[in-house]
Parts: sequence; C-alpha cells; structure tokens
Amino acid sequence: MLPDPARIEEAVALLNAGELVAFPTETVYGLGADARNPAAVARIFAAKGRPISHPLIVHISGIAAAQEWIADLPDSARRLADAFWPGPLTIVLPKAAGVPAEITGGQSTVALRAPAHPVARALLAAFGGGIAAPSANRYGRISPTRAADVHEELGDHVALVLDGGPCEVGLESTIVACLGGRVTLLRPGAVSRSQLEDVVGPVADADASSPRAPGRDRSHYAPRTALAIIKAAELLPEIDRSLAVGERLAVIARSSAPVASDQLVWRQLDKQPAGYGRALYAALRELDRVGAARILVQDVPDDEPWAAIADRLRRAAAQGADGAVTDAT
Repeated sequence: MLPDPARIEEAVALLNAGELVAFPTETVYGLGADARNPAAVARIFAAKGRPISHPLIVHISGIAAAQEWIADLPDSARRLADAFWPGPLTIVLPKAAGVPAEITGGQSTVALRAPAHPVARALLAAFGGGIAAPSANRYGRISPTRAADVHEELGDHVALVLDGGPCEVGLESTIVACLGGRVTLLRPGAVSRSQLEDVVGPVADADASSPRAPGRDRSHYAPRTALAIIKAAELLPEIDRSLAVGERLAVIARSSAPVASDQLVWRQLDKQPAGYGRALYAALRELDRVGAARILVQDVPDDEPWAAIADRLRRAAAQGADGAVTDAT
C-alpha cells in the first residue's frame, strides 16, 4: 500500500507535537515517537506498559542519518547496512553523546534500523529525524501485522495509525550488535545468520556481556490463551485426549485437520518459512479470540530458515498459566 501524502503530513505534525503515531514496516507495525523528545518517548512506555529499562529501536532513513546517533561506525556495521538497509535488520552501535537515555534503556549503545516499507520511508523522509518505535502492542503480547491489530491493542493511546496493509515479513527484525570488534546476533529474524556471515564473517551468540535488546524476554510475543508446542507425531493423540474430555482446542499446523469437530479450530499455515512467518501473528490473534482452552502449535523444522519462527514460538509458549509475562531481561 502506497503512502497517502495527506496522512503523512498529519503524522509528521503529530510527531512534532509529541504524540504517538503507529506506522507499518515490512516486519510489524511500530509505535512511533520523536526519538529526540523524552516526554514523547515516555508515552511509548506508558502506552505499552513496557519497562523503562528496555531499549527502543530508532528508525532512520539510512546510513547517512545514522551518524548523529552513533559515536563510531565499525566497518562491519557499514558493510551490514550496505547489504541489508533498507530492510529487516537492526544494528546496535555505540551511542553518540546526547542520545536520550530514554531510548537506550540507560545503556551506552543505541539500536538503529532503516525500514523498507514505503509508508515508513515516506514518514521518515517527511519527518527528517529519528523515530523511536517498538512494536505497537502491549508489552509481551503478539506484535501487530495489520492496522486493525494496533487499534485493538492500543486504542486511544495512539493519535494516528497509518495503514500500510499487512506486513510483508510478519516477524520482528534481526538484531545484531557491532561492538568490541565482533558481530553478535541478539535476535533472529528475516536476515539469517548465514546471510550476516556472508557479509562480515563469523557471528557470535549473545552472552551475559551483550547489550539488552528488544524481544529477548523468556516470555514474549504471547497470546492470552495458553500456548504449547507439540511434536507432529504427538499432535493427533493430544487432540484426541483433549476432545475426549470436552476441551476446546485451537491448532496451528502445516498440514490439514485430521479430524472435524466443533471443539476444534484449525489453522493451516504455509509449509515454507516466509509464508508461515507472514501469517503467524495474525493466526495467533485470531485463535486467541475463539475461546479455546489452549492453542497447540505443531513444531517447526529445526533449521536456519525456521530459526526466527522457532524463537518466537518458544517465547510465546513460555508465558504463565494466566498468560502473564513471567520473566523480563
């Protein structure tokens, strides 16, 4: 969906006034505020119910716009930006003096991304500055991939929602840190480890010394309905046991429903990771509304193309029995 110039102009005026504007990226919808306005950024945390220690991603137009936010641009970061910006890659770098602590979670680093969605790019070009924008949902819940999801999640907390249609990727960006002479993968996403390594060589795993980054809570991306990941061979027996005791179930799988029952709501997603990832959050939102006792998700392949999906499902399944976020990093 192409940007509407009048809506972009309205969004810029609202951002300049310190209001919150939700906008589409190719990954998920973001909840945006002027990244140089601490009061506006504080409204993001309040709207989401997000801990203030969690850093935000600053959306920018590209590598030239990154200069005002960073103290140093390692060669690895420049090569990654050249290869994957605009696109679904966030790069964590040493922050410049004067970068508001509200967007860094008090850390010495700042997370930057140049999104590819035409509406996001039009907004950034018209605004002319950085837009701090986590996903436009309540903290720990399912990220929004449609404008309607944002309205459902945040309602009057958002002054304007720019509708850019369904998100093409549907999962949050890959996050890497380029610090201390190495590249560290902080969150998997559409840009895979192999793609990163093709550009910069070996990529390290996150450890205790790595900076905090969005979406790394043990429980995250979670529906309110309890969710369990089930191996393919165990799925039908689990369904039979549940239906036998009158339990209403919702299921996400890569195959068609083996049985028909009024107690069973089945959603078959794409057998390929790109299509599956694009549809996953919308399916979880839909199944969260059907009154099921549980959502069962058939496990996905244990290989690199499915890594980001497997990561999101593990975190979605880690919530407590009451659906509460149970462990924040």
